[in-house]
Amino acid sequence: MFGFTIVENLQKMDKDIQKHELRYHSKRVLVSKEFTFDAAHHLHCYEGKCKNLHGHTYRVVFGISGYTDDIGLVIDFGDIKKVWKEQIEIHLDHRYLNDTLPNMNTTAENMVVWVYEKMEQALAEEREDYRVEFVKLYETPTSYAEARREWMIDG
Repeated sequence: MFGFTIVENLQKMDKDIQKHELRYHSKRVLVSKEFTFDAAHHLHCYEGKCKNLHGHTYRVVFGISGYTDDIGLVIDFGDIKKVWKEQIEIHLDHRYLNDTLPNMNTTAENMVVWVYEKMEQALAEEREDYRVEFVKLYETPTSYAEARREWMIDG
């Protein structure tokens, strides 16, 4: 059985810990954040169920790396959410993807590259050491497409 401990002496800045101690290391670290959105689409030149208009609850997983700052953070999760909400989700959530995305077949394979490029562009404006390492776009709970940094660089 585990006991519960009440913290009696909350650690205080400049008394119990110094500012220079907040950054434990200077290594590159990957942080990850997930989002969901609902959208409708259909596929062109495809003979299967997806040729008809239908919808999904998509799930997007970002892997973003960078170096920790002076307080030990790579990027605030709220900053990732802000980029998602303001620059990416507005084109996707509760939308007809064939209208809101650039001219493309709205396959998960095409969409994941578009999402990757949008996040990469937004983060490049923030800090030069940020890298989008991967984006996974789940079209269903068991099916996803993935874009990885090394594949995007290789062309």
